[in-house]
Amino acid sequence: MAATQESLEAIRENDVSVATATPTSVQQPDVPTTATPDDPVVTLVMPTMNEADGIADCIANATAAFEALGVPGEILVSDSSTDATPEIARALGARVVTPDRRGYGYAYRYAFRHARGEYIVIGDADTTYDFTEIPRLLDALQREDADMVLGSRFAGRILPGAMPPLHQYLGNPGLTAVLNLLYRSDVSDAHSGFRILTRDALERLDLRSEGMEFASEMIMEATAKGLHIVEVPITYHVRKGEATLASFRDGWRHVKFMLVNAPGALFATPGSACVALGVLLLGFGLASVAAPLATLATVLVGSTLLLGGVHLVGMAFVVRAAGRPIRAPNGWVMQWLGRTFTVERGLVAGGTLAAVGLVPTLTLVTAPTTLSAAGLVGLTLLALGGYIVSVSLFVAALERR
Repeated sequence: MAATQESLEAIRENDVSVATATPTSVQQPDVPTTATPDDPVVTLVMPTMNEADGIADCIANATAAFEALGVPGEILVSDSSTDATPEIARALGARVVTPDRRGYGYAYRYAFRHARGEYIVIGDADTTYDFTEIPRLLDALQREDADMVLGSRFAGRILPGAMPPLHQYLGNPGLTAVLNLLYRSDVSDAHSGFRILTRDALERLDLRSEGMEFASEMIMEATAKGLHIVEVPITYHVRKGEATLASFRDGWRHVKFMLVNAPGALFATPGSACVALGVLLLGFGLASVAAPLATLATVLVGSTLLLGGVHLVGMAFVVRAAGRPIRAPNGWVMQWLGRTFTVERGLVAGGTLAAVGLVPTLTLVTAPTTLSAAGLVGLTLLALGGYIVSVSLFVAALERR
């Protein structure tokens, strides 16, 4: 803490100023030339929680980037620290805002309300990202007419000791692969914290998460909204200060967030496959009269798959009707249900299936020692009808909200 105080005093003595540097001879971006320090072109947003060791270097690098670009910029620190981070940031000319609650994602969302730039850069304040690379990201954004540019660590260089092996070879590649599979994002580093996007793109994103899953949400939202994302190779550096990432807890939060916001992949697709296979096995079992034991086993497996599949499809339909997933289920089954389903039709269909299955089911009750394929099918139809009725009533209750 004494070293931090000494660095803070040195900053004050030197009266260092930042974020509104004047132009140098470096190539100018295609941005308004009439902007003033009070009307910044670029805003760098950094969430901080006890980053006193690295914040000064990050601000100095961002200042150098603004000077190279020759445009006014601002540095916006969204701070929840208990150390000298906010004092150092203010002494270096950054604007500091204090979120009213904790959370990595919430710190960003809170700061976005205060950002004034036409281009929004985000990055961590631990020196892992070199903000002198901001001009490269901005150049790619304009040259490719993109909405968002990611600084890709895996397409660039990861310095020795900058990333734990677990994250470098398993965690980050695995999470990126899951995100690409579920959301068709086609990026190499979905969880890089160094990004730039236009204000228009930011305003189109419906960002809600409060934790580390914010990094995933931004890519998921951008892909779902059809935004143009490109990547630029960057160098990932060793951090200054103590790491705050909880590998397994934060990794699970990413996975859970990606799954629950893709109910088509989570529910509808496997559910539809189970329904199709279940119907096929039921038909095969009922047609195999020559082998009673094989018939019962086949019918039992088919019934289980059919019931489980319909349950999953129903879950996807309810999530689509009641929730606001980022990637709503939109396969042909969901489209057909969306066109044809009404509460009344659901009640009629469910009641009819239950009625048809009631009589065969009674044979299981009246003759419990005789297990028949017809009785199993009747029990399946009865359960299926009851489920469809309950889902229909649940949707009706949701419509009253």
